[in-house]
Amino acid sequence: MSNQPYEGYGEGYDPYAQQHQQHQQHQQYQPQPQQTHQTQAQSWPGHQQQAYDDAQADQQYTQQWQGETWDTQVQRSRPSASDLAYFPPQTYPEPAQGHDPYAQDRPAGSEAPAAQASAAAGGGYGPPSLAGNARITDAQRARLEGRSPIIEPGMQPAGLTAVLALLLSVTAQVGSYALVVPLVILQAVTAAGWFRLNGMWPARQGIALAFAGALVADAALLAAGRENGPAAILGTLGVWVLLSLVMQLRSHADPDTRITGLMATVASAALAIVATGHLAAEPDAVTVGAAAVAVAILARALPLPTVASVVVSLLAAAGAGIAVGGMTGMGAKGALLGAGAAVCALIGHRVASYDYPSRFVHFTAGVALPLAVAAPAVYVLGRALV
Repeated sequence: MSNQPYEGYGEGYDPYAQQHQQHQQHQQYQPQPQQTHQTQAQSWPGHQQQAYDDAQADQQYTQQWQGETWDTQVQRSRPSASDLAYFPPQTYPEPAQGHDPYAQDRPAGSEAPAAQASAAAGGGYGPPSLAGNARITDAQRARLEGRSPIIEPGMQPAGLTAVLALLLSVTAQVGSYALVVPLVILQAVTAAGWFRLNGMWPARQGIALAFAGALVADAALLAAGRENGPAAILGTLGVWVLLSLVMQLRSHADPDTRITGLMATVASAALAIVATGHLAAEPDAVTVGAAAVAVAILARALPLPTVASVVVSLLAAAGAGIAVGGMTGMGAKGALLGAGAAVCALIGHRVASYDYPSRFVHFTAGVALPLAVAAPAVYVLGRALV
C-alpha cells in the first residue's frame, strides 16, 4: 500500500469525522415520535402506509390541553381601553311624531330591540362598558336628549277627573252619606297613585294603610259632625303617622328603603286623609269647588302653551265658580272659591306630571291629586265665604 494520502482529500483527513459529527447532531436534536415515523416513512417507501397509521395512532393518544390557563384568564379579564370608555350620545335628535311617553311601562325584554333600532338609526348610545355604569332613568335620558321630563296626563285622565269632580259636586247637595261614595273612590285612587308616582310598586301594605286611614277619617268625621271636621282629620293623621313609623320599623329592608317607604306612606296617608276635607266643607262650597276643578283640569289638557294653558284654566275655573255659585246662592263669591280650588288642583296636576311618569300614574295620581289637593282650599274658602 502507498503511504501517500488518499487521492482527493487533504492531509489528516479522518474518514469517520463526518459520521461522528452527524451522530452528535442526531443525539442533540432527536425528532419527536411523530417526526421519526414520518422520516422513516420517507426513507423507506415500502413502509409509508404503516408509518402513516402509526402517526395517526400517536396523534390520537397525544394529550392536547384545551382548557384556559392562568395567562389566558388574565388576558380575558383585562378589558381594553375601548371597553372601559363611555361614549355619551353626541347628538340629541328631536323625538319623532309617534313618540310613546309611556315607554317605561313596556316589558323589560322590549328595551333591547328598541336599543338596536335606535342604534341603527344613528341616534343611540355607545356600547355598554365593563366598568359597571348604572342605568340612567327615563327622566335623565329625557334631559340628556333635550326633552322635558314632565309629561302631563292628557285629556283622558282629565276627563276622569272631571267625572269624579262632578260626582262630588252633585252628591254634596244630596247629603254627607251620598258624598262618601265618590270620596272613597277618590281616596283609594290617591293612595295607589302616590306610591306608583314615587316608583314604589307593588306596595300593598302602604296603600292599604293609607286607604285605611282615609276610611277612619271619614268615619270619625261622620260620627263627630262637620263642625268637628278639623279635629277628626288632624287626629286621624297623627295616629296614622305613628302607625306608618311602626310599620317601617318592623320592616327588614335596608335603611334607605325604609326611609323612602316611610316618606311615601306618610305622604300617601296625608293626601288620602286630607281629601276628607270635602266631607268637612260646606255643601255649597264643595259643589262650587269641585265644578271649578273639573273645568280647570279640562282646560289645562287643551293643546296650548303652558303659560297660556294655566291662564285659561284659572279664568275658566273662576267663570265656573260664578256660574255654579249663582245656582247655590254664593253668587260672585264663587269666582274666588273656584279660582282658589283651581290653583291647588293645578299644583296636584303638576306633581302627577313630574319625572317621566307612566300610564298608571296618569290614570291614578293624575286623576286624583287635583281633587285631593284642592280639598283644603275648598274647606277654608268655603268657611270664609259661605
